[in-house]
Amino acid sequence: MSNSNKSKKDKEILAEYESQVKDVRAQLVEQQRCLEQQTEMRVQLLQDLQDFFRKKSEIETEYSRNLEKLAERFMAKTRSTKDHQQYKKDQNLLSPVNCWYLLLNQVRRESKDHATLSDLYLNNVITRLTHISEDSARLLKRSKEITFQLQEDLMKLLNELYTVMKTYHMYHAETISAEAKLREVERQEGRVKGVSGSGGVEPVFGLRIEERHQRRNAARKMEKMREKRKAKYSENKLKTLKARNEYLLTLEATNASVFKYYIHDLPDIIDCCDLGYHSSLSRALRTYLSAELSLEASRRAGLEVLEGAVEGLDPARDRQRLLGLYPTAFCPPARFSFQAHMGDMVNQIAAQPQVQSELTLRLTQLQTRLATLKIENEEVKKTWGATLTTLQDMTVPDDSDVSGSFTHSPSSESVKSSVSDGYLNKPSLAKRRANQQETELFYFTKFREYLEGSNLISKLQAKHDVLKKAIAEGYKADMLTTSRGRKNSHSKHQDSTKAIPLLVESCIRYINLHGLQHQGIFRVSGSQVEVNDIKNSFERGNDPLIDEESSRDINSVAGVLKLYFRGLENPVFPTDRFNDLISCVRMENLYERAQCIRKIMLGVPRATLVVIRYLFAFLNHLSQYSDENMMDAGNLAIVFGPTLLPTPDTLDQVACQAHVNEVIKTVILHHDNIFPDTKELSGPVYEKCMTGDQYW
Repeated sequence: MSNSNKSKKDKEILAEYESQVKDVRAQLVEQQRCLEQQTEMRVQLLQDLQDFFRKKSEIETEYSRNLEKLAERFMAKTRSTKDHQQYKKDQNLLSPVNCWYLLLNQVRRESKDHATLSDLYLNNVITRLTHISEDSARLLKRSKEITFQLQEDLMKLLNELYTVMKTYHMYHAETISAEAKLREVERQEGRVKGVSGSGGVEPVFGLRIEERHQRRNAARKMEKMREKRKAKYSENKLKTLKARNEYLLTLEATNASVFKYYIHDLPDIIDCCDLGYHSSLSRALRTYLSAELSLEASRRAGLEVLEGAVEGLDPARDRQRLLGLYPTAFCPPARFSFQAHMGDMVNQIAAQPQVQSELTLRLTQLQTRLATLKIENEEVKKTWGATLTTLQDMTVPDDSDVSGSFTHSPSSESVKSSVSDGYLNKPSLAKRRANQQETELFYFTKFREYLEGSNLISKLQAKHDVLKKAIAEGYKADMLTTSRGRKNSHSKHQDSTKAIPLLVESCIRYINLHGLQHQGIFRVSGSQVEVNDIKNSFERGNDPLIDEESSRDINSVAGVLKLYFRGLENPVFPTDRFNDLISCVRMENLYERAQCIRKIMLGVPRATLVVIRYLFAFLNHLSQYSDENMMDAGNLAIVFGPTLLPTPDTLDQVACQAHVNEVIKTVILHHDNIFPDTKELSGPVYEKCMTGDQYW
């Protein structure tokens, strides 16, 4: 395949990935819009209900007044009659007259009942609906914050997948190039050996001997060149292997996170938006039902239809209905497939002997980390569940029965009706509302914590499962073994450390190979005895970490590296520019802040600048494994800040430390923009995918 075809194929692969990510991003935006639209529809519904009950309250009030006027009009007419006087004495009237008075009393009773009904609508039901509307808007806002964070995390994961895919493609391209060079050298060597082995008689004996010498020298040179190309090819192939493994791990974690978000997180988020909505609406409508049913039993047949609808309020079914209404927004996308690069058909973790121990160690670390996370997350889940139960008890008290508001005095003349005194007139209402909102805040805090923990477990579990499967199956890929000689390798190792101190380079290489996923790296102290042993060995000019068979404690190796920089006579960051570096942190724009630090760092001696560049490239790489090692850029800055950028004695150590940490964090995150590249500053460059024989 020609270079142009390869480039075209790479572009097509990247375009396909970007298209898929674009579709996911569009889905995420659509999800936010759907949730907002759902809440807008709820708020509008609640507003319509409020307007309805307000108008109905006005109608009931007017009806009550008209009934009272009607009763008073006819009562006034009968007060001067003999019948009325007789009625006041003994109420011993003819049955038609008695019915007439009972009818007038019933009208007065009905007038008071409708006044009570109007009061319940205006001061009870409408207030409940107002609270539900306020709660819906508040719950949407908090749910959107969590949704936005989850979507941001998802996009970061997709960006990380893109980065590791590009790294794998780059190393695989280098492997293909190295293989082509190796084949070319082998062909040239074959031609030279063919010419050297051909017979012939030369006219001059001396010339023939000299030409043989030249041909032998040429053959030896070609053989050396072939060995060099072969070693380079093997090194690049191993880098490709590790990069592909990392890509496949990230791919599996990404697919697991995307699947979890769509299948588990979205329903939970919708439930959060619905929190208390259905139960509160049910309570408000049950208040209405109780009033109407108590007012007029004959209307029960018509109200049973509404009661059935109220009984049918079901958040789970509504959530399912919402998901069904917008299938394009909430349906999980297709799984991200492995994008093979230029014919590389290996699409699973390769557990070859070179990386077997590393993968086994990583699997063990993942198992330990997962066990801890699952216990912690289970505790959070229990707290979350208990808080949900408490919140539900707060939002659904059994106070919707207002039949007591329709009690009347036994006297036919004095008909009394109590007004609404349940939901609103209780002194504890404000306190109850405050407690509800406080419990809501704690509920969302625990919900967020549970989601973050379960997301991390999902990612790590995906990596764990694919690693376990690869190791169990013993998948082994064909690869050329490199012959390594201790003496020759030692000389090469010495050549590679001309710009980087041997201790720094060797410790970083060892951590790269064995400790990127080690939990608490640089934060947990190692054995002081082992730290001193490693340090003393380096001081004698030896490299105690060069032997692959050695099993040094990662925390001790990290401690040696920290101790080296702490023991420097002059810190790597210029002390006289301390205030200038701190002032850079005040810039809110991260690009401007990085450029400010860059200008200051260009004044550092070039030899020191090479070492700093190498160190911070490594720290940046280490921070990319923070999900597993718990050391993000901020935590690494806390560890290395006092060592690399110590606060002068004339300044307040405590007040300056936060700014120092922010400077180091900025350099870790933006080291590419701060330090010159190899064109401006020649010297060794840190590589992410190191090999065990990189410095041999």
